[in-house]
Amino acid sequence: MSATPAKTDFDAVDQLCVNTIRTLSMDAVQKANSGHPGAPMGLAPVAYAVWNRFMTYDPADPLWFNRDRFVLSNGHASMLLYSMLHLAGVVESDGRKPVTIDEIKRFRQLNGVTPGHPETHLTSGVETTTGPLGQGIGNAVGMAIAQKWLAATYGKPGYEDLFAHRVYAICGDGCMMEGVASEASSLAGHLQLDNLVLLYDDNNITIDGRTTLAFTEDVYGRYKAYGWNVLKVEDGNTDLAAIAKALNSAAETKGKPTLIGVKTKIGFGAPHKQDTEHAHGEPLGDEEIKAAKKSYGWPEDKSFYVPDGVYDQFKANIGKRGADANAAWKAKFAEYKKAHADLATQVECIQNKELPAGWDKSLPVFPADPKGMATRDSSGKVLNAVAKAIPWMVGGSADLAKSNKSRLTFEGAGDFLAATPAGRNVNFGVREHGMGAICNGMALNGLRSFAAGFLIFSDYGRAAIRLASIIERPVVYVFTHDSIGVGEDGPTHQPIEQIASLRAIPGLIVLRPGDANEVTEAYRVAAESKHHPIILALSRQPVPTYDRTKFGAASGVAKGGYVLADAEGGKPDILLIATGTELPLAVEAYEKLTAEGVKARVVSLPSWELFEQQTQEYRDSVIPPSVTARVCIEMLSTFGWEHYAGPKGAIIGMRSFGASAPLKDLLKHFGFTIEKVMEAAKAQLKK
Repeated sequence: MSATPAKTDFDAVDQLCVNTIRTLSMDAVQKANSGHPGAPMGLAPVAYAVWNRFMTYDPADPLWFNRDRFVLSNGHASMLLYSMLHLAGVVESDGRKPVTIDEIKRFRQLNGVTPGHPETHLTSGVETTTGPLGQGIGNAVGMAIAQKWLAATYGKPGYEDLFAHRVYAICGDGCMMEGVASEASSLAGHLQLDNLVLLYDDNNITIDGRTTLAFTEDVYGRYKAYGWNVLKVEDGNTDLAAIAKALNSAAETKGKPTLIGVKTKIGFGAPHKQDTEHAHGEPLGDEEIKAAKKSYGWPEDKSFYVPDGVYDQFKANIGKRGADANAAWKAKFAEYKKAHADLATQVECIQNKELPAGWDKSLPVFPADPKGMATRDSSGKVLNAVAKAIPWMVGGSADLAKSNKSRLTFEGAGDFLAATPAGRNVNFGVREHGMGAICNGMALNGLRSFAAGFLIFSDYGRAAIRLASIIERPVVYVFTHDSIGVGEDGPTHQPIEQIASLRAIPGLIVLRPGDANEVTEAYRVAAESKHHPIILALSRQPVPTYDRTKFGAASGVAKGGYVLADAEGGKPDILLIATGTELPLAVEAYEKLTAEGVKARVVSLPSWELFEQQTQEYRDSVIPPSVTARVCIEMLSTFGWEHYAGPKGAIIGMRSFGASAPLKDLLKHFGFTIEKVMEAAKAQLKK
């Protein structure tokens, strides 16, 4: 963050610190009898230089808003990060525990804060959860986008340095092979994110052996083609000065993110396993550890040893630099609050994960309309209202904004580009996986990010969606074209199993609203979520907008399921349970059955997850256990519906892939007609 170049001279105390990182890492892996010692041993000088010479970070205030961010994309090297957090003295934050020496001794153990791969919700100072390779690069790009947006939006003249942090990320050869890293890096170059530094551990080893088995491309040439500033350090194991000089060069570079390739030897110092796959993913063994310590000039029989002077060195560098910068920031922010009170209030909302006062006053209420509209269309209207009310809601689509109606069109929304970093629309291009990882990083840096696409392509971004749930960040996914309603595009574009698989992800909330007002309420749930990502599954085809003076209130969406239409007296003989575009079938069947004197109830069940969070009493009031005649309707996989249909109920759903044909033909072919629903209902009533 500082414009002053860092010192590039290092002494014996610095080397002592580097070797402490190495030995703590190998000792922890050995004691756990599990883990990855080699990468921390090779990367210790890189991490030390970044933390102790360059990062502006206050260990006494790990959530300080303007801290530099550090991401370990190759999360298997977690002991590298835990060693840094411990030696820097990072304290408890937001209920997350610090890394003590005892926690390092409990590496990879149940209920510890040093899990096998870093987890941001557990460990103070861990900025993001990494492990699936390449994801951290996407997260870092998202953090860099968020910083650029915050600076452009809130960094008013004289206060630019309040929002001037940088993002440092370390990655390995495996990260570089993953497609998500390529997607994110390509976009970072296009957006000219010069606040981003990616340090590549170029050690030529993977768990299977030399990278030449499968990976011989010119990584540096690839990143130059992406538009990055590319630097190289030939000796990352001992040349701290060269690492510092490269980092200084990165800090001075404008208009380009920087890749610093650092040649290292995995397992550096281990005489028999250095530079081999045997140092990658298994303990070194007691004798090899002793030999490695001997090569460092270290006491061979001491474990978890932190020599005198190491803690002090961290306090005198990252500790003092961060504390001074934090104090200066707080003083200046106090001035900012007086000069720009409204903007300061927004910044404090971002910091505290709060919504603006009265944010929901302008949410649309849609009038009854038998023709209605596609839920993707109502979504576009509601999304714009929500984003206008929450100024730090920023996101975009994977090249489908015109079709999924996710573009923010209100005055001043604009595009997020290198020349216009205050824009609210991020054009992700055809990069679904990268989009998800980037949105996670944006959310980790305080923004309310959203990602849009076709539901079928959620498969491309599933790993990032899953991680959004693990990191407990409320990213909103706007997925349209949510069923065989896609029609002529056929089975490659018609989701079948996607919703069932997304419902299986712990902590993820899936909402499939059935009319425009359910869409409004679904967005209310999304906006108010603090720890759970949200999937909105939306239609291409129109659905009626119900008259809520005659039907149940759409606010029932907040409970996941509610009674939309009921039998007189509230004692039904049959339940018609549906979501999304199939709700009209349930309503039509209800009207026909009622006309025939049958006591029927329609249950709208847009979110299984929310419904299961309700009390047993509420759930039983909506779906009475005593009513076993049930018809469940959803134009998706039937998987999981047995829970609501019960042992005797009927399920009308998809049991195969779809087909290419006009929608009216598909509905008849696959049985989504009023005739089939009535047939199933009457069969249920006979049981």
